[in-house]
Amino acid sequence: MHYLVFIILAPWLFLQGKRVKQNTPRLPEAAGPRAGVSGSGENLSLLIFGDSAAAGVGVEYQQQALSGTLVGELSPHYQVNWQLLAKSGYNTQRAINMLQRSLSATPSLHFDAVVVSLGVNDVLSPLSAKRWIEQQRALIDLLVTKANCQTLILTRVPPMGDFPVLPQPLRWFLGKRSNEFNRYLENVAAKDQGFTLLDFGHQLDASAMATDGFHPGELIYQDWGKSAAALLIKAKG
Repeated sequence: MHYLVFIILAPWLFLQGKRVKQNTPRLPEAAGPRAGVSGSGENLSLLIFGDSAAAGVGVEYQQQALSGTLVGELSPHYQVNWQLLAKSGYNTQRAINMLQRSLSATPSLHFDAVVVSLGVNDVLSPLSAKRWIEQQRALIDLLVTKANCQTLILTRVPPMGDFPVLPQPLRWFLGKRSNEFNRYLENVAAKDQGFTLLDFGHQLDASAMATDGFHPGELIYQDWGKSAAALLIKAKG
């Protein structure tokens, strides 16, 4: 149904998208270290991987972002050897290419746990949900077979229908499209026990999001990081 609406309203939706891109402030990635060792106890190698949300766009420092919250929650339980590999604007295919380059440069690279944030830039592109899920499968395979990931957490595409920066009907359309992507991902999760799906957790209202109305704010990052940490701790037993 939403694709029928898209065909009818395509010129208007493209115009709205262009205006949003022109008028929305471009926030930088969070400043701070992108690798380190924290805590004590059993070793846990951790990768935070993906797009601008993984990179901490929306807060000033990595300590306030997903990486800082996640490492902070895990440090009382493990010695966390962590790395952040993320880039603003990256879709799934570009992220796969980035990971392949890292693995080629360091063949011994491996991670006990990986937390992934991808999908928003794919939803914004012409890519079909069917093609996207093929790319997600390729990413899962790469992380499990080449990076030796034991515990893999994929974050659901956030509900873009709640992004305050988006005008209607563009917000409605992208909300339907992000829901479609998540349904495909849920279908894969139902058949594949090799990864866990995770929600952002905190409702994406204007008060919880960054000043651009598009990226997570600190409260969302905290909730997201704590939820991911709880899953990792449970998986490690």
